[in-house]
Amino acid sequence: MKPLRDDLAAWLTSARRQLHDIEAEPTFEHVGLVEHIGDGVATISGLPWTRLDELLRFADGTLGLASHVDEERVGCVLLAAGEAITAGSKVQGTGEIIRVPVGEALLGRVVDSLGMPLDDGAPIAALRRDPIDQPAPGIVDRDLVAQPLMTGLTVIDSMIPLGRGQRQLIIGDRKTGKTAVAVDTIINQRSSDVICVYAAVGQKGSSVNRVIDAVREHGAFERCIFVVGSADAPPGAQWVTPYAACTMAEYFRDQGKDVLLVIDDLTKHAIVYRQLSLLLHQPPGREAYPGDVFYIHARLLERAAKLGDRLGGGSLTALPIAETLAGNLTAYIPTNLISITDGQIYLEPKLFYEGQKPAVNVGMSVSRVGGQTQAPGMKTIAKALRLKYAQFLELEVFTRFGAMVDERTKRTIEHGRRIRAILEQPEYRPLSMAQQIALLLAIDEGKLDALPLARVETFKSRLGAWLKERCPRALERVQKSGQLGDEAREDLLAAIDALVAEIQPATREAG
Repeated sequence: MKPLRDDLAAWLTSARRQLHDIEAEPTFEHVGLVEHIGDGVATISGLPWTRLDELLRFADGTLGLASHVDEERVGCVLLAAGEAITAGSKVQGTGEIIRVPVGEALLGRVVDSLGMPLDDGAPIAALRRDPIDQPAPGIVDRDLVAQPLMTGLTVIDSMIPLGRGQRQLIIGDRKTGKTAVAVDTIINQRSSDVICVYAAVGQKGSSVNRVIDAVREHGAFERCIFVVGSADAPPGAQWVTPYAACTMAEYFRDQGKDVLLVIDDLTKHAIVYRQLSLLLHQPPGREAYPGDVFYIHARLLERAAKLGDRLGGGSLTALPIAETLAGNLTAYIPTNLISITDGQIYLEPKLFYEGQKPAVNVGMSVSRVGGQTQAPGMKTIAKALRLKYAQFLELEVFTRFGAMVDERTKRTIEHGRRIRAILEQPEYRPLSMAQQIALLLAIDEGKLDALPLARVETFKSRLGAWLKERCPRALERVQKSGQLGDEAREDLLAAIDALVAEIQPATREAG
């Protein structure tokens, strides 16, 4: 057996040779100490060269974001729970900013605000990692919004149309169907080439799961990305969620594709930002929000745009959601967002509780850009729809008090009730553009006026399958071109008349 002394001598010779070959170089580490930590915010000293928005790494691996920097201390927002961090813990500057993975590998996945999987799937094989805060496209890089984004909801597509590259605010009180409108829009993209990104900011886990399950069941889940900063996530993670989601969406926009970004919701995002700002001892302004709350939302939503052909012609459409309290549209955050966006879809609690769903108040809703993108066939029919519906709503108020009305007013009211009936739509059942045009054509030509109001829902539910059976070519032409030519109009009206005639006898027998 070889003596132990020989083994030690051989090891010592080898070790000396390895030490001789090592080229020692000085290293510099930017290390500080935690002075105070609590509520998702840490105060750090000893990092004088830290830059604003720089990533900091704590001793336990937790990442933080330098959100307030002065000569002596750094205010850091934690991006994870950081339960092991205490006063005196070491913090190291990284010299980097927050980046998230982008690329095709994110499609069909549920991730957190840093791009880490939340769906128990495989690790994300990212194409690259991009900064979450990027400059908005310049004016010369943008093009006109000229292509429609169909939501599948008749009340929106006919009277408040959206365009690809638009920023449209969905606003209303709590529990009035704001998320449902956004989810139906995502589901309707199953028949288009639009990629959808849903950002959940401060939402309950059960609410987020319902959205994911609905899209998985009814939509094209494989072309969607879900970025979740849930209510139980650290405030810092919730704050960066919409920016991370926007960066993921911008990758596809820059590839020349059309993308829909839903942010649910920016009211909670503003509240989280106010909380972090107050903890960092930044001066409060109106309603205790920091003075730059308008800027943080403006720089986010300005990234939505239709790019010119020189940059690939892609588009990023933003549908931010905002919550009001008791219908107060003049509050600080709602007025900010209304002024930033290109229009708003207002969901009224009164309509919702009366059973009108989607509860869109067409009088207080507006789309400043999308009207130019509306399909010609729908624009022709829906041109007078909004005025007729508004007249009906005014006249209906008088009839509720038992006022005597003449025969013409009665006809106007009955016609208006049928308009309202076709604007009602169940959740998760978006309609194609051709079906919407057929519905609007039926109401515009007065085909439903003789039909009892209770049977209008039967007409709506049967119309899609009926048209596919009776006039599939006309339906296909309208869907592809968006035009309602004379021949297609006649075919659709003939099919509508036949369906009304079939429903009418059943009505008489029932009576």
